[in-house]
Amino acid sequence: MIHPVAVFTAPADFTAREGQLLGLTDWVEIPQSQIQAFADATGDHQWIHVDVERAQQGPFGSTLAHGYLVLSLVNRFLPEVVSVENMEMGLNVGLDKVRFLSPVKSGARLRGRIELKHVKLLDERSVQATMTVTIELEGADRPACIAEPISRYYFSA
Repeated sequence: MIHPVAVFTAPADFTAREGQLLGLTDWVEIPQSQIQAFADATGDHQWIHVDVERAQQGPFGSTLAHGYLVLSLVNRFLPEVVSVENMEMGLNVGLDKVRFLSPVKSGARLRGRIELKHVKLLDERSVQATMTVTIELEGADRPACIAEPISRYYFSA
């Protein structure tokens, strides 16, 4: 895949693409080492994430990635699909909605499906964009996570 696939250089570019699928990322594997590093960074060492032997005997037969680890992939996936050029500054505003729909086992592969859900022009040089990022789980009927990040982009004059 050639990255990124959606290039925005002005607020009008966002309004022109509102409601559209912007693209898909490449698949990325979630190894146990990444799950462990996330546990260490956040202090969440629940056995379902870090105790491989115990988790093999648990309800999922494997350790699971933290939900917030899966959610954090939004920041990895967005720039693979979306490029905002001629920008002075970008801000994360927050999230409208987050849902965790499928557990992610250690070694699973995920990818992002990025859609431009809603655009609000703030003025002639700035825009607020709400994306829908569906984090697909390879081989599963349901995605791992669906999140709606909100960003503001301020363009150069």
